[in-house]
Amino acid sequence: MPKKVPARPRRIAVRNLHPRLRLGRAPVVRALRALDGAHAALATPESTLANAHELSIVFLTDDELARLHAGFLADPSPTDVITFAGRPALGAAGEICVSADAAARYASAHGRDFSDELTLYLVHGWLHLAGHDDRDPRAKRAMRRAEARALGLLREKGALPRFVFSAAKKSVSFR
Repeated sequence: MPKKVPARPRRIAVRNLHPRLRLGRAPVVRALRALDGAHAALATPESTLANAHELSIVFLTDDELARLHAGFLADPSPTDVITFAGRPALGAAGEICVSADAAARYASAHGRDFSDELTLYLVHGWLHLAGHDDRDPRAKRAMRRAEARALGLLREKGALPRFVFSAAKKSVSFR
């Protein structure tokens, strides 16, 4: 009887383009792999993730994400997460673009941990690619339940990534 070859894990590209965000790429990848492992329990039938081999995550400033928001969605307002569906037939699951500034601002205003807030944005983006939507109240409630399940799963697996957001650099003048 031939041995069953395990499926090769998805390639996950992580880019940090935010000058004040510090993260470990390996913990972010571990979190996303944990979500991928629970795909059947978390995804909807509309998921674009199942057979795609590459997923891209990018952490951006508010300004950069607002530019993407304007350019691709004709809405110049700041936002927290944008997902771009991939082309599973070509092996691309999609891209999740996250604003570290939005997470810092929300966490500060609501007494939340920055790292927890940014992880929520990462989960939210993954769930969009897994077929969830949050455009109407019913779908939004389902998304919130899926977020809670996904965050619980990451906690259980010890796969919550940690992020550090440093304060704005102070300008230094020389005389």
